[in-house]
Amino acid sequence: MADDTEDPRDRHRSVPSSRAGRLAGFTRLAGGVAGGMLSEGARRLAAGERPRIDQLILTPGNAMRLADRLSHLRGAAMKLGQMISMDAGDFLPPELAEILARLRERADFMPPRQLDKVLSAEWGKDWRRQFRRFEPRPIAAASIGQVHRALTPDGRSLAVKVQYPGIAQSIDSDVDNVASLLKIAGLLPKELDIGPLLAAAKQQLHEEADYRREGEMMQAFAERLRDDDRFIVPELDTELNRDRVLVMSFEEGRPIETLADETQGTIDRIFTNLIELVASELFEFGLMQTDPNFANYRYRSDTEQIVLLDFGAARQIDPAIALSYRRLLMAGLAEDREQVREEAITAGFINPRAVERHPDRVDKAIDIIVTEMARQEKLDFGDRAFVPEIRDTVMPIAQDRESWHLPPAETLFVQRKVSGTALLGARLKARVDVRGIVEATFARTA
Repeated sequence: MADDTEDPRDRHRSVPSSRAGRLAGFTRLAGGVAGGMLSEGARRLAAGERPRIDQLILTPGNAMRLADRLSHLRGAAMKLGQMISMDAGDFLPPELAEILARLRERADFMPPRQLDKVLSAEWGKDWRRQFRRFEPRPIAAASIGQVHRALTPDGRSLAVKVQYPGIAQSIDSDVDNVASLLKIAGLLPKELDIGPLLAAAKQQLHEEADYRREGEMMQAFAERLRDDDRFIVPELDTELNRDRVLVMSFEEGRPIETLADETQGTIDRIFTNLIELVASELFEFGLMQTDPNFANYRYRSDTEQIVLLDFGAARQIDPAIALSYRRLLMAGLAEDREQVREEAITAGFINPRAVERHPDRVDKAIDIIVTEMARQEKLDFGDRAFVPEIRDTVMPIAQDRESWHLPPAETLFVQRKVSGTALLGARLKARVDVRGIVEATFARTA
């Protein structure tokens, strides 16, 4: 891993773009993890312990190897690591969650020669003539591309997202390789059919690598939010946009996490706007940006506006899924715990087999959640006291492989946005009248 004191913009490593090069990266990762398991196993045995396989795999050393290698590979491999860190953070060992969380901010950059090769292929060898200034050092990097700032001859400031070479072509094999690693490590049981989830993950990642599509989604959000001055959506530059280069207006803003430095009233007001946006996406727009990565939001303190970025994961929401969420929330607000259980089963959140084998634990978990939902006061996202209680309640269910179950992939995409937004609220310690927002949204969309 890179030293935290180093300038992140100096992390130059060529992206492995060939199939053989990426496979070699996965092979090195598997070998490093195996070596880490052997040394950890020897240490624990010497201490008189009999460690479980998951204790040997989920070590800080192996997590460090995982984060470093996925940062290098980028693409679908890094994206899946980011998703694990956000979706399971409350249920992972703290050391592992912290290291994997670095994948949300960390990626190595393309060396200048590799960058020039990509831009020459998209814009032609004289591409620099289109700009008064093009900053060669990226201002940000993610799993699929890196972002540069540029200035046009007529003075427009642009953000230019450049896709890593070979990423789009490596998605299917990357996803399969990550799944194979998890299976080899014993973290995926044979009883769990992850085929539909892997297919959906591949589809979404292919969509995220389609910069033409992302530009269209950006314009769709701009249209829906054109009369809402709480949010800013960048303007697409249709003339410069290409298959592997996404060009938009550069929008100033601070990292959304810096909102935590504002007064409690400001935090609550701004995060209320974000919760209302999520509710509108699900129940009004029928269109949701399903990647809740904190880097996809920027904050303007002078105007109290939120800049929305990265629409690669935006997708149409099946009305049936929106309806299942509506019914589930209505049952929760009515404190009808039996109906919550039935709606959760119908929506695919709970495996009926889990209800048969662990009825008391399922009911207790539902009671904890409904009790939180039913509070008349504002929901304090910073108060996570109920999370350990839920974790302790459902852990025996999670360890019972006959109860394992995956919700429909489309539902998981929506839930990832909901859970990720709540995680941001916890980081900001926001207090929001979620019940009032949900009730107002339902009244408006009845």
